[in-house]
Amino acid sequence: PARRGTRRRRRVFTAVLAALALVASTAAAGSSAVGARASASAVTDDCTAGSCYDVLPPGENGAETLAQILLFKAFGIRPSNSEDQLSEYQSLVTSSTGLTDAQLSQFYNSSSFGVPAANVTRTEAPETGVTILRDKLGIAHITGQTRAETEFGAGYAGAEDRLWVMDVLRHLGRGELTSFAGGDAGNQALEQNLWRGAPYTAADLQAQVTALGNDGTAGAQVKTDIDSYLSGVNAYIAQVKAADDFPGEYDLAAQSMQPFTETDLIAMAAVIGALFGNGGGAQLQSALVKQAAEEEYGTTAGDAVWSALREQNDPEATETLHDGQSFPYGEATGETGQAMPDAGSVQSVSIVQNATGTGVSSATVQTAKTTSKTTAKTTAKTATAQTTAASATVPAIAAKPTVKPTAKQLAAVASQLPVSLRSKADDLAGIFDDGALQGVDLPAPGQQHPGMSNALVVSGADTASGHPVAVFGPQTGYFAPQLLMLEEIQGPGLSARGVSFAGLNFYVEMGRGPSYSWSATSGEQGTTDTFAVQLCNTDGSTPTVSSTAYVDNGVCTPMQQITASDSWSPTLADETAAGSYTLSMYRTDFGLVEDRATIGGKPVAYTVQRSTYMHEADSAIGFMMFNDPSTMSTPAGFEQAASNVDFDFNWFYVNSAHTAYFNSGLDPVRAAGTDPNLPLWGTAADEWPSWNAAAGTSQDLPAASHPNSTDQDYYVSWNNKQANDYSAADGNYSYGPVQRVDLLNTGIENYLATGSKFTESALVKVMETAATTDLRAKEVLPLLLQVIDSSPVTDTTQASLVAELTTWANAGSQILPTSAGASSFQNSAAIELLDAWWPLLLEAEFQPGMGTSLFDALDADMQTNDSPSGGQEIPVAGAVASDNAAQSHKGSAFQFGWWGYVSKDLRSVLGQSVTDPLPVAYCGGGSLSACRSVLLSSLSAAAAESASTVYPADAYCSAGDQWCADSIVQDPLGGITDPQTTWQNRPTYQQVVQFATGG
Repeated sequence: PARRGTRRRRRVFTAVLAALALVASTAAAGSSAVGARASASAVTDDCTAGSCYDVLPPGENGAETLAQILLFKAFGIRPSNSEDQLSEYQSLVTSSTGLTDAQLSQFYNSSSFGVPAANVTRTEAPETGVTILRDKLGIAHITGQTRAETEFGAGYAGAEDRLWVMDVLRHLGRGELTSFAGGDAGNQALEQNLWRGAPYTAADLQAQVTALGNDGTAGAQVKTDIDSYLSGVNAYIAQVKAADDFPGEYDLAAQSMQPFTETDLIAMAAVIGALFGNGGGAQLQSALVKQAAEEEYGTTAGDAVWSALREQNDPEATETLHDGQSFPYGEATGETGQAMPDAGSVQSVSIVQNATGTGVSSATVQTAKTTSKTTAKTTAKTATAQTTAASATVPAIAAKPTVKPTAKQLAAVASQLPVSLRSKADDLAGIFDDGALQGVDLPAPGQQHPGMSNALVVSGADTASGHPVAVFGPQTGYFAPQLLMLEEIQGPGLSARGVSFAGLNFYVEMGRGPSYSWSATSGEQGTTDTFAVQLCNTDGSTPTVSSTAYVDNGVCTPMQQITASDSWSPTLADETAAGSYTLSMYRTDFGLVEDRATIGGKPVAYTVQRSTYMHEADSAIGFMMFNDPSTMSTPAGFEQAASNVDFDFNWFYVNSAHTAYFNSGLDPVRAAGTDPNLPLWGTAADEWPSWNAAAGTSQDLPAASHPNSTDQDYYVSWNNKQANDYSAADGNYSYGPVQRVDLLNTGIENYLATGSKFTESALVKVMETAATTDLRAKEVLPLLLQVIDSSPVTDTTQASLVAELTTWANAGSQILPTSAGASSFQNSAAIELLDAWWPLLLEAEFQPGMGTSLFDALDADMQTNDSPSGGQEIPVAGAVASDNAAQSHKGSAFQFGWWGYVSKDLRSVLGQSVTDPLPVAYCGGGSLSACRSVLLSSLSAAAAESASTVYPADAYCSAGDQWCADSIVQDPLGGITDPQTTWQNRPTYQQVVQFATGG
């Protein structure tokens, strides 16, 4: 179906990216092993010659009974398929240098369709016409004689593999996580942040289901598929209930399994969309940076500085489309309608009401936005999430009140265990004392969204075989089991293998078809705006910033209050003491109320309006099309499918002859004369053209105006700028001259410069080299050393430090273990020195010239660092509200940081060419000698810091343990945990593909 000019499009469950799938292979109830079959399908497979691979650590199995959890906790006996892809995934770190195509199978699994008879470990027939084959990795290969039977099988297999995770996600999406999984501070933070961005009433959720079913033939088909899928999910639930053989987490959390509904899928889609599929909404924070710059330098000069720091369309940024194509979007067309807050007046709304017990701490945390005068980064949105941050700048958090399991609770759980294990029941206590979704970093509206995923795609003109090669996948974090699950689906109109998020696996969201493959990275363009609405009282009295009515077209209109009530008591899984609260958000015709302030002394509310709000399920039509070979066999069909995804993603495609790219998203058109980088007045003149508040639709950017391309020589993407004039979203200050995509781009260019042609293994090597490289050391450290070496270093201690850094830079700036399986790094002293130096050099370089107010305001909007350990931030007024500090051991690194600012500033000081330089010379006031002194002084200060300061202790690591601080943790989403692995900055799920035929 063609896209429409107004927003009644389709956008699947904002959940399409990421790779959350661990297919449970252990003793799933009711799975009797029938005879092994040779193949899951009879479809043509153009990737049978050993040229298609994928991997998803730690393992596919995400279902374990209570007894299996206890066997693991007490005796270390691990369920099958729970970590059998972890070793091959991490081994690539030390094995990529001499990698050949013949060796790829040591680090990836074949992603060919079907299962050889010898590899079938279990055959299930949960419904007439449905066959599910499990391979040696526990991956489900689902075949249905009819489309409905195929979807039934997908639902059954999805529940078999991820039922507990599905249940946690649906309760999170409904604002009910603490009531279901416990009152841990992490659970509270997650549901509060989700409720800020996607609060829905039951009627709202049902309206989205109805709208999807009424969206033409395609929408009706999706709804039919969903209903068949849910029949499979609920059949599995009924079966394991009857057999009393279900995931053990239910017993530990004292919860029961309930059937899933259509509206549950909408709620889960909202979670995935909030995590990965939207950008923008930080206009207010950006406005505060602008005001701070104006205060420091004056209005004209300050605006120039703010514009330079924004890097909205920096000509030095690496772009995915590099053939000069221009796709204008997001630039200001004027300054009308700007709604700038009075200095110091902004207050974030508190959404927690009526709190009791352990819910009170959430209600008492106050939020203050950064102003031109002050910074307060400890916010209600992030304070509870900071409890797991491994950062020296995060203050110690008081131990939470907990209640040890009662004898009655232990007896209830023990009764579900075999007699021989009952004495060990207390070993199960506290498995969710750190939250049921540990490691899930869900930003509130206006906060930086952690990016995900990378892609390397090379056209056939530059490959040895003459066919395109792709290495790509979503970087969705690391969990046990993963949020993603692997599956193969074969049925009428459906033919795909790949990953989907748990509970949304009725279609493969990223993967491969018979003759093509597709993947995505986060787009992060500006699809969310901030409006200011004038407050009023319906009784005509004088309004205050606390008023709950606003002026809409001259009428004082009550805001709609949307609430969710939660309460919890201690359980064996989560021992957090009892508590409760009500989550409350106010909704207007201009979005959700996020902040309150004054403008010209008059009270206003700042609202956040997301284009996909109330349209969480619309993208499902695009995902359905991805699974249909009749659509996806050509680049044009791929672009048609991708254009029907409303969430912000960069999509990539290969078949045997072509490559293609399309940026999806429901990009709203803005009113003429306005600036989408800053808050606007919520008036008819400044709202989105054709905005219909009741339907949640407006005029949006046509598909042809989105960045798109076919058969470019190569594509690279790592959450970077898409194309010329396609603006960085309002709060995204990271699209400058240094971005992590440079590591991919330079790797491909350097390889092609040798005259060589790419093979699959050669492209994997480019990816893995980038995955183990410190971006700061690769692109910024050489400039720092140039400044320092502009004169001889006479101090012997400083000279030794410079030599260490130089040696590491000359060796490639990689963070590599000393050997396979080692728990220490090569060049460890230099790595530690740069980690310690980075925050100190930023303060020394920029703070004197910016002043404290601008420096702090910019730091609040654009984090200074994004290190592997999640530490080494700049302490400003308490805890650091950044993605870097909010989650340690996450693998993903170097997305957001000030490296581009350092590059531009130092090149100016060195007299080198800088396109679009910063208006102010910061380091040493522009003097090379003074800059050199600043850098050397801060370097000496960094060397004086102890390892325990640079790498403080956390739940996994002792203080000073560098390797451990940087290591990756598979955050547990259930009762099974996995060993830490050495750091690499790589997609969680990854494909390596090349098709020789079928294109």
